[in-house]
Amino acid sequence: MHNKLPAFKTILIESHYEGLVLLVTLNRPEVGNAFNTLMGQELESLWNLLTVDPHGFRCVVLSASGGRVFCAGADLKERNGMTKEQWQRQHEVFERQYFAMIDLPIPVIGAINGHAYAGGLEIALCCDFLYAANNIRFALTEVTLGIMPGAGGTQNLPRAVGERRAKEIIMTGKPFSSEQAHEWGLVNQLFESQDVIDQALNTAQVIASNAPLSVKQTKRSIRYGSQMELKTAFRFEIEAYNHLIDTEDRVEGIKAFNEKRKPVFKGH
Repeated sequence: MHNKLPAFKTILIESHYEGLVLLVTLNRPEVGNAFNTLMGQELESLWNLLTVDPHGFRCVVLSASGGRVFCAGADLKERNGMTKEQWQRQHEVFERQYFAMIDLPIPVIGAINGHAYAGGLEIALCCDFLYAANNIRFALTEVTLGIMPGAGGTQNLPRAVGERRAKEIIMTGKPFSSEQAHEWGLVNQLFESQDVIDQALNTAQVIASNAPLSVKQTKRSIRYGSQMELKTAFRFEIEAYNHLIDTEDRVEGIKAFNEKRKPVFKGH
């Protein structure tokens, strides 16, 4: 565990690559890493902590323990018998977690090493991009339970796979394979299950070796710019670009290139 971050009960945190990469592991394997209220609170707390102070981390990898199921969604046993008020209060916790994750300035790579259903697929969709295991399944099953995706699924999925395919996936609630997810552009790369986390960590290390301010500005520009009219988005990109010109890392990057050496970026 990283010595500057608190311990949690439902998630594990582990520092890699000399404190530049944080591995976050959903850790309720006995229930398929299903979300309960505490997990929602702890994840929101972690994302908020890292937003205020990244503690030196430049990239996050999100995965899950147990190997068979990444996340089965919300813990329906905990939800059984809830009143409308209790349900909405709990869902507010989940909403805050998802929003805090999406707003995280540093990139998050999803290492999806097991099945991801309902809210489990929605948290995967909040990652910047995904690596996944072969032979696993994804689904947004909410309509089969009398509800609908309520943690960004109806917005993030069409942005990943297109509107028509997203409608089919969500309206049927039917599972699809990781191979289909890869073909449709939801997943970047597929690996054997035991290799997914290591491959994600390797990519995280590559990202963490780049200029951290550049990576953050890139994430901002892609996320917000994609919601804008194109010419406005071009202007937004230039504003993000201009913030980097007067940084020490920009000076170091050009200097290192001319000196034919590897740059040492410090995030300043």
